[in-house]
Amino acid sequence: MKTNQSETESVHYCFESSNTSCLKLVYPITIRASLYVLLGATILLTVLGNFLVIVIISHCKQLHTPTNYLILSLAVSDFLLGAVVMPPSLIRSLETCWYLGDWFCKIHTSVDISLTATSIFMLYLISIERYVAVSRPLLYHTLITTHVAKCMILSCWFLSALIGFGMELKSLTIQDVYLTQINCEGRCAVLLDKLSSILSSLFVFFIPGLFMLGLYLKILVIAHKQARSLQVTILTVENREKSRIILSKMEQKSTRTLGIVTAVFLSCWSPGFIYIIIDPVTDLSTQYLYDICIWIYYLNSGINPIIYSFFFKWFRESLRKTFSKIFNKFD
Repeated sequence: MKTNQSETESVHYCFESSNTSCLKLVYPITIRASLYVLLGATILLTVLGNFLVIVIISHCKQLHTPTNYLILSLAVSDFLLGAVVMPPSLIRSLETCWYLGDWFCKIHTSVDISLTATSIFMLYLISIERYVAVSRPLLYHTLITTHVAKCMILSCWFLSALIGFGMELKSLTIQDVYLTQINCEGRCAVLLDKLSSILSSLFVFFIPGLFMLGLYLKILVIAHKQARSLQVTILTVENREKSRIILSKMEQKSTRTLGIVTAVFLSCWSPGFIYIIIDPVTDLSTQYLYDICIWIYYLNSGINPIIYSFFFKWFRESLRKTFSKIFNKFD
């Protein structure tokens, strides 16, 4: 049977010389160029914004607090996502094929999952730290020390690495079956069965996310009560004196800002994890939908430094001083 020439020309493959290549979606040149500019700007914003956060917190000793150490760790995770994960993902999304080899695909997906888990766990720790700061202000400096914060951060990164590379090992057996049956070259994705997709989404995102929302609701209730109360009486065994506990404006603003960071995070990442659950069950996924969900969650890493610049005075002042020193050197 002879194939129509126009139909043959409209079909594209990731590897034209291979008989086992995946089909390639070709975007119109104007759309592809516009997306390269838009997504490239997102990567640049993510890398530069989080790099500034890292430099400012690292070099200003007065910012070396448990709260800022957690923010620093989150910024490192977002920076690595923008510098290591997002550029290859940009090529994969717009060229609709993976050209960087199977070994790099495995590394890329493992690092992506690890950094995803790190960001979730860091916000989880931040919400706990804010809850302690608001609900136990007198015990806060005893419970949340710099040493405790560093131990939490190291534990978070270690657990995230186990999750990332563990899920990649889990997907290897499924991927071998997939490649054997479909025999398609040019794809790079984590392949999980229905049960693994549901469990990973529940325990990595939805359950921690609900817990974070619950903590911030409790924080709002406590802060509201403290704002309406003129004073809190503490009876001590020694002198039974009255002490006034007032939540400082800095703590209030820090809690509100990190609450906004958490809300934006959950909004950006919910579509992706809903997709992970729905995809294996319904099998209605498309390449377009997958890429949209991926880049919505990538965008979150570039938004965080913008939130800091709007709501954290120390970030704006440190940023101004940094640029002043740079410009003074050129004068």
